[in-house]
Amino acid sequence: MPPDPPEPTATPAGSATRQVGIVGLAVMASRVLGLARDLIIAALFGASRSLDAFLIAFRIPNLLRDLFAEGALSTAFVTVFTQKIATDGDESAWKLASKVTTIVAIFMSALVLLGILFAPLLVRLQAPGFAPGDVAFTTFLLRIMYPFILLVSLAALVMGMLNARRIFGVPAMASSFFNLGSIIGGVTLGWWIDPGFGPKSLIGLALGTLVGGLFQLGVQLPTLRKEGFRFRFDWDTRDAGVRRIIALMIPAIIAGSAVQVNVVVNGIFASYQEGAISWLQYAFRLMQLPLGVFGVAIATVTLPLVSRSAALGNRDEFRAILARGIRLAFFLTIPSAIGLICLAEPIIGLIFERGRFDHHATIETAAALRFYAIGLVGYAGLKVLAPAFYALDQRRTPMYVSLLSIGVNLALNATLAFGLGWGHRGLALSTSIVAMLNFAILYVLMGRLAGGLETKAFAQALARLGVAAAGLAVFCFAAQRLVLTDFFRWALPVKITALLGVIVAAGVLFFASSYLLHVPEMRETIELVRRRLRRGK
Repeated sequence: MPPDPPEPTATPAGSATRQVGIVGLAVMASRVLGLARDLIIAALFGASRSLDAFLIAFRIPNLLRDLFAEGALSTAFVTVFTQKIATDGDESAWKLASKVTTIVAIFMSALVLLGILFAPLLVRLQAPGFAPGDVAFTTFLLRIMYPFILLVSLAALVMGMLNARRIFGVPAMASSFFNLGSIIGGVTLGWWIDPGFGPKSLIGLALGTLVGGLFQLGVQLPTLRKEGFRFRFDWDTRDAGVRRIIALMIPAIIAGSAVQVNVVVNGIFASYQEGAISWLQYAFRLMQLPLGVFGVAIATVTLPLVSRSAALGNRDEFRAILARGIRLAFFLTIPSAIGLICLAEPIIGLIFERGRFDHHATIETAAALRFYAIGLVGYAGLKVLAPAFYALDQRRTPMYVSLLSIGVNLALNATLAFGLGWGHRGLALSTSIVAMLNFAILYVLMGRLAGGLETKAFAQALARLGVAAAGLAVFCFAAQRLVLTDFFRWALPVKITALLGVIVAAGVLFFASSYLLHVPEMRETIELVRRRLRRGK
């Protein structure tokens, strides 16, 4: 007989908020390092065609990472592994982990070989606007970077095991080590290949991504071993747990592939406008800072909790955890979105405008950032909401919604980018509209499945947040017009002081307004801080 399932562990709001804070800080470090990586790349290469080639080459294995490793595989594995721990105990769960690790390692190795073989075709499909010389260089870079998908798949699997055991800090910090490895390794190797940092030095950056992938995997292994995992080669595809993971993954891959198809389509459109791929990449990277710190952190903590609630049949707890996660995601990303929209140019200018990244690139990147930021809350909501469908074994629902988004995105791209002549701005806006639409549809469908998502409380919170957000928008707009008017003429220390002053003042205004307006998430956060301070005395 299987062992009795362990008693449910209490997960009070303060505990979940604390875990979100831990993951948020770790992801913040990773995103800051990722931003530093982009800052270095921007200063060395600007927004050039050679950098477009590097970004397209990295995008292909990176798409597979988002689709497979950190998308379908992570969601499906965490769902089944968490349920396995809850119902059958640790030993059975570790056996399942060995089986999945074996299968992933073999499958991804084969995928790497196929990717290297068909690299020229993949590049031509992704960048039809490239000249033959650009295609050849992009192909060479792609073949170097393709093994990254194997490393990051194993790293995502380890992260899933640790998250399922409610260890969030180390896995969240792992991507920081990827950025450190890719920065140090990439710049060093790039300088060694071409001290003048011409196009050939991008080969060093490509090699640096492999160094970063090794770091991301290796830093998590000691903690996993301490938890009790011992890998045993086990090619057992007939295991019920493995089959359930595959059954969850197939629709998740189809659902995720729709998102990746949208990214590819955006890249195809952008390849006809020199510099557009780089502008969109820099803007999206900056938007990923609040998305990663808040949206990904909340989703990382929420998924194991809702998976456990679903496994134990506790529908009320499932609904409460998910609804609160969505509200918290909106509470934290709404002010971020407003700040990025209102202060896009000074933010981009301060971070990127140096070296070969000129003021024209700042203007174009800031334009893309504004349109991306419109969809930030939709992105964050999706990070929390979509995985919950898999916990309820409703794996086809996100798939159908994502497939619908392909047609919507294609029509919007053609209309906004080409029809209205908005270029890369239209591509960014299309991405945001699709994210908001996907979230709205999935929210309605999950409400029906879960018997409601505390929509009345959500609407009340949004109404209060709307008042606080309106005040924030007025403040940021006034600061842009009155305080930061001559921003680009100032010396760097003055720029940093002025922009940070505006951002801090804006944050204080928003959170004070939220507290006075009785936004529950704000008051929970204040109470958590008070408890931590009392413990420290």
